[in-house]
Amino acid sequence: MPELNAPPTRVAGRGRGWYRGDCHVHSVHSDGELTPEQLAAGARAAGLDFLATTEHNTAAAHGAWNRHVGDDLLVILGEEVTTRTGHWLALGVRPGQVVDWRYGLRDGRIDGRIEEVHRAGGLCVAAHPHAPYASGTFMYPYRGFDVVEVWNGAWSSDVPWNADNEAALAEWGRGLAADIHRGRWRPAMGNSDTHLAGQIAIPHTVVLAEELSADAILAGIRAGRSWIAGSSAVELSCTASAGGRSAGIGERLKAGDAPVVVRVDVRGVPSGTVGFHTEQGRAHSASLPESGTGAVEWRTGTADSAFVRVEVRRPDGHMAALGNPIILA
Repeated sequence: MPELNAPPTRVAGRGRGWYRGDCHVHSVHSDGELTPEQLAAGARAAGLDFLATTEHNTAAAHGAWNRHVGDDLLVILGEEVTTRTGHWLALGVRPGQVVDWRYGLRDGRIDGRIEEVHRAGGLCVAAHPHAPYASGTFMYPYRGFDVVEVWNGAWSSDVPWNADNEAALAEWGRGLAADIHRGRWRPAMGNSDTHLAGQIAIPHTVVLAEELSADAILAGIRAGRSWIAGSSAVELSCTASAGGRSAGIGERLKAGDAPVVVRVDVRGVPSGTVGFHTEQGRAHSASLPESGTGAVEWRTGTADSAFVRVEVRRPDGHMAALGNPIILA
C-alpha cells in the first residue's frame, strides 16, 4: 500500500493561544456535499484555525487534505464511527486508520475500539447523544470516552441550538458534579456536523493549546481548556480569582476558604444572558447590554460551589456560548 500523503500535523510559528476549530465535518468522501477544498475555504472564511475530517466509517479523505491546508489551517485526521447504537468521533487517528463500526451496544466491542484510538494517541468523543434518528441516539455509557459533544449543528444552520442539544447539555451537566468529585470529568465540546454549504463553524470549539498542532489541540480539548462558540462573532473569557490566585476554563483554583470572584467577558451576544452554573444548577444570571459586549461578575466560594461553568444565551433562549467548568478547591 503506497504511503498516504496526509496533511501536516503542525502549523509552524503558532505558539500558545486560543484556537477555533470544528471537529465534526463531512465531505463528498462520505455523505457531505462539499469537497475538501470547499470545506477548507469555508473554514478560513469562518475564522477557524483547525478542523477535523470525520467521514463516516472511512479514511478515504485522509489523503485529500494536504494541498488545501497551507500555513494557516490545521487538519486533524479522524472518523465518525457510525455504529448501530450510536455515533462517536475518533480524533487524531493515524493516516489511513479505520476504526471498526460494525457492532452495537449488546456486542460488547466498544471498549476495544476506544482503546485502539487511545493507543494511537487519539481522542474519543460521544457524538450528538440525543440525535433523533436511527442509530444516532448514543446508547453506550460514557465510560471510556474522553469528551461529550453537547452541541451539534445537526444539519441546520437556521436553528443551530435545538431540543436535542438541550437534552445532551442537561445530561452532561447532571453528571458533572459527581465526575468532578471522583476526579475524572469529561469536557464538553461543540461541532457543526457539516454536510452542506453554510454550516461549518456553527458551532465550533475554542481551545487553549500550547501550539497549533494536532497533539496540542487534542490535549487542550482533553483537559477541558475550551469553550463552545455559536459563531465566530462570539467571544468569551471566564476567570475565577481568590486569595491572589486565578484560574481559567478547564483549570483548578485553590481557593480554600477565600471568597471566589468569577468574571465573564462576552462579545457578540446583544441583549444576551450570562448564566453561572454549579452543582446546584443555575446559581446566578446577569444581562448583557444591547451592544452585546459586556463584563459580569459573580461571587461564590468552595462551601457553595465545587465548580462553576458559564452559559451565554440569546434573548430567544438559544445558546451563544458555553464554557467548560473551572474547578474550585
